[in-house]
Amino acid sequence: MLRKLLKQEKTNILKQWTAALTETYDIDASSFIKTQKDPFANPVGNAFAQSLEILFDELTGEMNSEKIKSGIDPLVRIRAIQDFSPSQAVAFVFKLKGIIRKKFKKELQNFSFINELFLLEMDIDKIAMAGFDVYMKCRETLNELRVNEFKNLTFKAFERAGLFVDSKEI
Repeated sequence: MLRKLLKQEKTNILKQWTAALTETYDIDASSFIKTQKDPFANPVGNAFAQSLEILFDELTGEMNSEKIKSGIDPLVRIRAIQDFSPSQAVAFVFKLKGIIRKKFKKELQNFSFINELFLLEMDIDKIAMAGFDVYMKCRETLNELRVNEFKNLTFKAFERAGLFVDSKEI
């Protein structure tokens, strides 16, 4: 019953979830993300909209782990590159719980509805955990790139200083 109601309220809930996500940015960035609809001028806002819709569809559908990963990846990848902490990067996922509770406040009087909400919130937690995995993988990749960059710079400095001799020249 709850997932059916969520599907009926999809547009409204996605609007609120998008607002919760964009509120994590400063006012100028948030305003731009919300108002600029051109996907080429606003690739971040476009990625947010597409990803949240994928995640919402999985939450109200089959909870396919590959589709969840494809939905959460662009969102968290952007936030990992922007130096959000892990908790900040995925906090928007948990905000969906509050949006749903507020939207269906009246229905929460029914015990069976509460049970469905509990199960739904467990699925929201699974989405957040997938987000943490993506975040950590992304940060590992960024750190590897930084280390390699440092190695290359060090190697070039040694080479310029004449401290490195190519083994082919010996």
